[in-house]
Amino acid sequence: MEKMIACCGVECTKCLAFIATKENNDELRKKQAEEWSKQFDQTITPESINCDGCLSTGKHVSYCSMCEIKKCCIEKKIENCAFCDDYACEMLGNAFKFMCEVLEMGIDGVPEAQNNLEEIRKNR
Repeated sequence: MEKMIACCGVECTKCLAFIATKENNDELRKKQAEEWSKQFDQTITPESINCDGCLSTGKHVSYCSMCEIKKCCIEKKIENCAFCDDYACEMLGNAFKFMCEVLEMGIDGVPEAQNNLEEIRKNR
């Protein structure tokens, strides 16, 4: 599976929602729904776990479909935040903080998404 980096730097191809969709795997959908239900303190159903990745025009999980970072990238006609002249803006900084504190997607306070974007910026 080819690597897909979301607008915010998250690697979509590592996300269980993306993998569950590609594999049509209901067990992975259930696992991701349970994890997100705990993290977001709300009920997320396995049926809602369908996503083709941030850069696709297909299905997205609910919060990704209304993502302000994605909306910003579309308006600026950039692939992701690594290509933005305003990198790293307050909105992205808040997302990084959320990724670390709520989603537990970071190491030592730095989310993998930030490292992904930094790598893209370095190599562009």
